[in-house]
Amino acid sequence: MTETIEGVPDRIDQQQLAQQLVEAARAEGVELVGPGGLLTGLTKTVLETALEAEMTEHLGYDRHDRAGQENPNSRNGTRVKTVLTEIGPVQIEVPRDRDASFDPVIVRKRQRRLDGIDEIVLSLTARGLTTGEVAAHFDEVYGAKVSKDTISRITDKVLEEMGEWAQRPLDAVYPVLFIDAIHIKVRDGQVTNRPFYVVIGVTVDGHRDILGIWAGDGGEGAKYWLHVLTEIKNRGVADACIVVCDGLKGLPESITTVWPQALVQACVLHLIRNTFRYASRRYWEQMARDLRPVYTAPTEAAAKARFDEFTATWGGQYPAIIALWRNAWSEFVPFLDYDVEIRKVICSTNAIESINARYRRAVKARGHFPTEQAALKCLYLVTRSLDPTGKGRARWAMRWKPALNAFAITFAGRIVPSNGN
Repeated sequence: MTETIEGVPDRIDQQQLAQQLVEAARAEGVELVGPGGLLTGLTKTVLETALEAEMTEHLGYDRHDRAGQENPNSRNGTRVKTVLTEIGPVQIEVPRDRDASFDPVIVRKRQRRLDGIDEIVLSLTARGLTTGEVAAHFDEVYGAKVSKDTISRITDKVLEEMGEWAQRPLDAVYPVLFIDAIHIKVRDGQVTNRPFYVVIGVTVDGHRDILGIWAGDGGEGAKYWLHVLTEIKNRGVADACIVVCDGLKGLPESITTVWPQALVQACVLHLIRNTFRYASRRYWEQMARDLRPVYTAPTEAAAKARFDEFTATWGGQYPAIIALWRNAWSEFVPFLDYDVEIRKVICSTNAIESINARYRRAVKARGHFPTEQAALKCLYLVTRSLDPTGKGRARWAMRWKPALNAFAITFAGRIVPSNGN
């Protein structure tokens, strides 16, 4: 209780101090931000005070202390240095010592940007801004000149982190895996569309886990998917109960080769989307209404009856659509056998579609990437920025709780609770 009571005046004093500073700045006509503004002056004062404190600790005596006369090393003036901060460029005076052994921490030697600036660059890049646009942003907002090369070097700092993330160990079992690929233009001699494979797992605690991103070569293929899924298994995933995917030929066989017990579920969203590709746009709304009874049927038999009705209506005009659904039928119907809570979360790849939308938004402004690594770096920056507050993680867990209870019963013995929170 004593600590709480003593802490309150400190917060009030800080607030009062801030108010006094703002009022004084306004009275003197000083802007709050910008060159010569209040925040710039405060930042300069704080950084220089911290640097002076570091020098005192380094030398072992305060400025003007007589003890310094007996010290072989001593202060040797200052040097002017401009650092880029989150409020813009700030010119500071860095203290020096005679034998040049002072190595500051708050603003390191040769450091020209505070750490918060790097995070701003990474955040802007993850939101789809090109290096030129990020440079223009700093010039416009902060009045600071930051070259494209500097921005590229900042983003390159995540490459090591990205490598560790791509090789990290994974959980032993995932109730559901969502797999899909997006296509990105990469210059490899000439600009070509390259598939980038994305796998999302839902953990036994109901949390989203993006297992990795892989750059493929050529068109999307089941053979490369086999390579991706085998790597996931080698990183620790011994079992996956349900794998939700699109209708790529040969993909179900690749999945069951890696996890023989896995149930392969075709994505209803992909089926409907591919259906529309064969139909005239003016029929899309009516066709969607006629398909809904098929994928919301209570049983496989009911779904087959509704599909026969759909065939009677549209089969003569669009036989290719009927063939599409019949070829995918064995992967389409599995979720009809399960609890409604399981149906809700596995009947489509909406979980991965929303993430792919973020990826596409980030790559759209670039047109194409110079290298495969540049594309992977962009996708990873988006991945690391998906849930900055952690609220999304909490929403996922709440949404999946009813389904996971059903999974625990349906796949008894395979869903093992983790020690995670």
